[in-house]
Amino acid sequence: MSPNPRPAGLAESWWGRAWIDAIEHRTRLDPSRLPQGRAHARGGHVGPVSITPGRIDAEVQGTDARPHTVAVTMPVLSPSQWDALLDTVATKAGHVAALLDGSLLPEILDDGRRVGIELLPGPGALQLRCTCPDQTVPCPHAAAVCYAVARALDDDPFALLHLRGRSREEVWADLQARRRPAGTGTAPGTTPTTRTPRPGVEARDAYDAAADRVCDAEALWAQRPPHPPHRPGHPPPLAVPPPPGSGIDADALRALALDAATRAWHLLRGDADATGASALGLSPEQDLTRRAAPLLDTNELGRLAQASGVPDHHLVELALAWRLGGTEGTSVLTEEWDPDPEVLDDGRDAMLAVGLRNVRLRIHRNRITAGPVQLRVAPNGAWYRFEKAGNRWDLVAGPAFDPLAVADPDIDDDEDRAPASAP
Repeated sequence: MSPNPRPAGLAESWWGRAWIDAIEHRTRLDPSRLPQGRAHARGGHVGPVSITPGRIDAEVQGTDARPHTVAVTMPVLSPSQWDALLDTVATKAGHVAALLDGSLLPEILDDGRRVGIELLPGPGALQLRCTCPDQTVPCPHAAAVCYAVARALDDDPFALLHLRGRSREEVWADLQARRRPAGTGTAPGTTPTTRTPRPGVEARDAYDAAADRVCDAEALWAQRPPHPPHRPGHPPPLAVPPPPGSGIDADALRALALDAATRAWHLLRGDADATGASALGLSPEQDLTRRAAPLLDTNELGRLAQASGVPDHHLVELALAWRLGGTEGTSVLTEEWDPDPEVLDDGRDAMLAVGLRNVRLRIHRNRITAGPVQLRVAPNGAWYRFEKAGNRWDLVAGPAFDPLAVADPDIDDDEDRAPASAP
């Protein structure tokens, strides 16, 4: 269920393109009258589009001095048609969840067709009126408004449901009423349409609010589920593939679900130093790096780099740094800071101790360079060894709290090795 690609500038979203596809291929509007309307819409000649139940209004500035007023009408669905549509939608938890979350899935068109309802305009569905003297239908101004509706659907696909007779809030309330257990209906004298959906909250904020109410750490620990599973859960396969043109990559969606399940599993086990609680506070780049680290030497890393727009070589560099030192390891790749002079003295002494006396030592902020070797110290006091490869510095060793342990790669002192920062 994919609308045909439309010329650039008319619509960006699936719903916008679907509307244009219906205008050009299903409404039986005179195709010879549409090009000038497209030109008006692309040129920004259409004023604000007002969409109300059964009606679209806008002004279009054509070649005349004053703009022309256009009204486009379309039949609203009857109460019985709305009941049939929403009854069908209510049987599908995924469709209901998407609607309540503010998304209008393209599959709702199929839901309507199953009960004989076509949400998009078909033959004879649109009645066009314009104040210009052109008696042909559609005139260029009316055609322009039809195209401009696509942009309104880009901003809010629920405008299509509003055009067919019900607002977003009314659809929400009706669906909630249908999924409410028996015996919990609205009070006499009230209507579902007066209900306003409760605003959502960030999961992290909800968790923090609950944790703040528990003063005793032992009491909080006692609230954990008693028997964590032996391994993270795996998301089930999608019941149906995402519709073409939706922009949803099924493999990427499954990877994100699996990553969320793995983090939840570590949180449940109390593994704060794994992909658990601290992973929730990562920046987007850090979270991308965390996800890339297990994918080194796999084809999936290239797919992740392409999807994120990060060059392959840079994502490999970040992933290697993450494996060595977690967030601290990645920070020393690009961040500079000014450590205590005594910390730098320790790094310089380590360089001298491993025989780099005849090479000029250069100290710049948290970096000590001697020829092709560079030591960098992170804010937590851990040292990392970099080696020059062409025009770049590659992270090759670390972290260790003793700079000598990274200045001389042959030294292996586990007691001085710093643990990787919690991912």
